[in-house]
Amino acid sequence: MKQLLITGANRGIGLEFTQQYLANGWHVYATYRQQPGTALAALACDQLTMLSLDVTEDASILALREQLSGIDLDLIINNAGLFGPRDQTLGTVSRQQWLDVLNVNSVAPLMLAQALYNNLATKQGTFAVISSRMGSIDDNDGGSLYLYRSSKTAVNQVVKSLSIDLKDRGINVVALHPGWVRTDMGGPNGLIDTQTSAHGMRQVLEHIGPADSGRFINYDGTSIAW
Repeated sequence: MKQLLITGANRGIGLEFTQQYLANGWHVYATYRQQPGTALAALACDQLTMLSLDVTEDASILALREQLSGIDLDLIINNAGLFGPRDQTLGTVSRQQWLDVLNVNSVAPLMLAQALYNNLATKQGTFAVISSRMGSIDDNDGGSLYLYRSSKTAVNQVVKSLSIDLKDRGINVVALHPGWVRTDMGGPNGLIDTQTSAHGMRQVLEHIGPADSGRFINYDGTSIAW
């Protein structure tokens, strides 16, 4: 049975990933920050292991590593993310709010990768980070959103470096854009629902190979410029 870890599985895309991978016969290690939400708890079965994780706390990440000791994973999806305040226009940016967003979106994925890459090594698995097209410098023609954009640009660089550093271990590393999704973070005007987004990214991940490591990929499989 294939196995994966999904962070931020309590709602939105993370919850949908959990549902779809369970339906496809995977064993899912799904993390939540404080306690399992009603929707996640309702999925309880032998194939689902729910684990507490605060991605901003090193002790929590180390505890997760201990819980996963000896478990070989095919896939890790770093889905946990933070948008920050809705208004991120010039003149409104707070240093602490920016640091909070960077901590979750940019620092935490590397901390997680450092702690768990050995769990992927046996199966030569994939470490996937849910990034955003808003992190593309080439695609930025709207300005503003300083906190969120910069945090996703930063994590894209993390992905690129990891793809180089983990190449000899046979581990593939990719950044994925989920699309503009109707979630609490994406808002009600998103162009696609969580089912479409998660299904598309699952299809992308199913075909990831060494030649794809270090890429920035849309949920429909197309490449996104850095």
